[in-house]
Amino acid sequence: MRAIPVAARVCVLGAALCAALCAHPALRPDTPWGVVSLLAALYAFCELPARWRYPGRSVSGSAPVVAGSFFPVLLAAALLLPPAAAALVAVPGALLGRIEQRPRSARRIWRAAQLTIATWAAAWAQMVFGGPVALGGGGYGLTTPDFPYVLLPAGAAALAFCLVLFVLDGGILVTAERLPPRTAWRGLLSRSLAPLGAHGLAGLMMAVLWRSPFGPLSALFVLLPMYISCWVFAQYHRERAAHQATIRALVQAVDIKDRYTRGHSERVGHASVLIARELGMERERIEVLRFAGILHDVGKLGVPTRVLRKDGPLTPEERRVIELHPEYGHEMVRGIGFLGEARSAILHHHERLDGTGYPYGLAGQRIPEFARVVAVADAFDAMTSTRSYRPGRPVPTALAELERCAGTQFDPRMVRALVRALDRHGWQTAVTADEPAPPGPPPGSSPGATPAPSPAPSPAPSSARPAAGPPPVPAALPVSAAAGRGNVPPPRTSGVGHAPHAGHTARTGRTGRRGRSGRSGRSGGR
Repeated sequence: MRAIPVAARVCVLGAALCAALCAHPALRPDTPWGVVSLLAALYAFCELPARWRYPGRSVSGSAPVVAGSFFPVLLAAALLLPPAAAALVAVPGALLGRIEQRPRSARRIWRAAQLTIATWAAAWAQMVFGGPVALGGGGYGLTTPDFPYVLLPAGAAALAFCLVLFVLDGGILVTAERLPPRTAWRGLLSRSLAPLGAHGLAGLMMAVLWRSPFGPLSALFVLLPMYISCWVFAQYHRERAAHQATIRALVQAVDIKDRYTRGHSERVGHASVLIARELGMERERIEVLRFAGILHDVGKLGVPTRVLRKDGPLTPEERRVIELHPEYGHEMVRGIGFLGEARSAILHHHERLDGTGYPYGLAGQRIPEFARVVAVADAFDAMTSTRSYRPGRPVPTALAELERCAGTQFDPRMVRALVRALDRHGWQTAVTADEPAPPGPPPGSSPGATPAPSPAPSPAPSSARPAAGPPPVPAALPVSAAAGRGNVPPPRTSGVGHAPHAGHTARTGRTGRRGRSGRSGRSGGR
C-alpha cells in the first residue's frame, strides 16, 4: 500500500475496521451458520468465473461476470439473516472476485469492507421496517410473506445498501484519486438507484423462495435472469473495448505519420479529462471528451507526409493544406456514432474565442464546449513538450501564456479549470520528437508533482532534424508556439495588414491564412 496516498490508506483501513466491528457479533454459536455458509458459498461461486481461465485466456472475455452482478444474493442475505451474520456473506466472494487494477490486495480489502458494511446496513434497515415478520418469520401469526407490505423493508434494504456504496465510493475517489468532492459524488447515487432497486426485488424473490416449501434450491432460479442481464452488460463492455481499439489504431497511425508530435494526442486527452473534471462534467461526457482530445489531430492522416515532416518554414500553400486537417478529421470520424460530441471538437479545436480561428471563424459560445476544452489542452501540451529541436517551456510559463491569451484565443473558464487541476495533480512534461530528451530534469515539472502518464519517445529516424536547429523565433512568438510539426515561420501579419496580434502567441507559430471565411488563424498544436 506504499503507492496509495495516506488519506486513501486511512480510508481503506477505517472501512476494514468498521466492517470487522459490524461482523464481530456473528462470531457466536447461535448464529445460523448453515444459512450463512450456503449464501456465502453461493456468492463466492458467482464471483469465481471471472477468475477461471481456459488455456491461454481468461473466461471473463466470454463469461458475463462483472462487479455487482450478483448483489441480489447479498440483499437476500440481508432479508434472511441478522445484520452481523448477513455481513459475513459478502466476505469470501469479495476477496475471491476479479480485480483488474493494482494494487490488488488493497482493492480486495476495500471491496470486502465496502460490501460487508453495505450488507450490514441493509439488514438493519429492513429490520427497522419489520422485515423478518413481513417475510413470514412467524411473528403476529404470519407464516407467509405479507405482500405488498414486504416491499417496504425490501426497498429500505436496497436503499441503505445503495447509500453506503454511494458514500464509500465517493470517499475513495476523493482520497485515492484526489477528485474534488463535488466531482467524486456527482451522479453516483442517481446511477445506482435503479440497478440496485432491481437487485432488491431479485433479492426479495430469492428470500421468499428460500423460505418457501421448495427450499433454498428454488432460490437459484432467480439468478438466471441476473445472469442474462450480466451477459448483456458484458457485450456492452466488449463493444466498448472495440471502440478503444479503433481509437488506438487511429492515434498510432497519426503518431507514425507525424513523428514530431508522438505521444501528444494521449496527453491532450489526459489534460482534457483534467479540465472536464474541474468543470464537473458527467462521467459519460468526460469519456467522450477524452476521445476528442486523443483524436483531435486525426485529420493529419489526410495531409501529405512531406508537408508534416518538412524542415524549415511552410509556404502559404502548405499552410493552407495543413490547416485543412480539422475538416479531414471530421470527415474521417463523422460515421463513428459513439464519438458523439467529440466530432465537433475535432472540427473546431482551432477556432478562437475572438472569431479569428479556423476552419469557420466561430466566436465565443458558438464554439462547442468540447472544442474549447481541447484547444486549451492542445496548446498547453504543445508549449510544455520537449522536442528534439527545442526544449519545452516550464509549466508556470505555459500557464501564464494561456492566461494572457484567455478571452481572445482561449475560453477563460477552461484555462482556470486547467490551472486548478494542475495545482492538484501536477504535470509531467515529455519528449515527443524522434530524438532523446536533453540531459537533466524535464522542464516545467514542479517538485512533488504527481506525474501524468506519457508515452516514451521512440528512436530517432534517419530523417531527424539537422543539428543546426530551427530558424530563430521572432520576439512576438513564444518558443512553445512551434508545437505541431517543428516549423517556425517568419513574423505574422494579419490578413488586413495591421501589426501582429499579441493574443496569438500561444499558437503553433504559423502565420495566419485567409480561409474560406476570410479570417486568419493559427493552431495551438498543429
